[in-house]
Amino acid sequence: MKRMLFIFVSSFLLIALAACAQGKETKSELDYDQTKKMIVDILKTDQGKKAIQDVLTDEKMKQALILDETVVKKTIEDAMVSDKGQQFWEKLFKDPEFSSKFAKSMGKEQTQLMKTLLKDPEYQAGVIEIMKNPEVEKMMLQTMKSKEYRQYLQQVLTETAESPLFQAKMIDIISKGVQKAEKGGSGKKEAGGDGGSQGGKKEE
Repeated sequence: MKRMLFIFVSSFLLIALAACAQGKETKSELDYDQTKKMIVDILKTDQGKKAIQDVLTDEKMKQALILDETVVKKTIEDAMVSDKGQQFWEKLFKDPEFSSKFAKSMGKEQTQLMKTLLKDPEYQAGVIEIMKNPEVEKMMLQTMKSKEYRQYLQQVLTETAESPLFQAKMIDIISKGVQKAEKGGSGKKEAGGDGGSQGGKKEE
């Protein structure tokens, strides 16, 4: 979107420069502040707003914005695996306030987003590359030891334990375990009974 707006504004600038060149031949350059003010004033008008709306609703523009999503994704991935990107995250997670807010902000939307991203092979590779860094590992351990993170983890575990779906799964697992144990016990008893009867026959 920024790229297309840049093109739109650039086109407008060319027109403005041409008009100014015709009106003021003695002035070789258009003053930056004047140009900026002129563009802002025009964009505030109804005609300026309508022009932007027309540009953004154009089908070619929509297609260009969709294509730009790939560029944005690649840019984020490159930033994650780069040295500067790793240094940025290391510095960010060393901040206790940020670590606390990060833990508290992990709601349903963030969880779903993480699930989606973790299925992406390129994102997985980026995360693995970051986690290999000793500083990042140390930083994550410090975060997990923090009081805020433990409180968040306790809340998650409590909510999970109270979930009807989780409880149903646990009951099913326990029931299967009991049934398996009972079958194993009855099998041993039968084997013991057979051994006793055979011993009695030998004595006779």
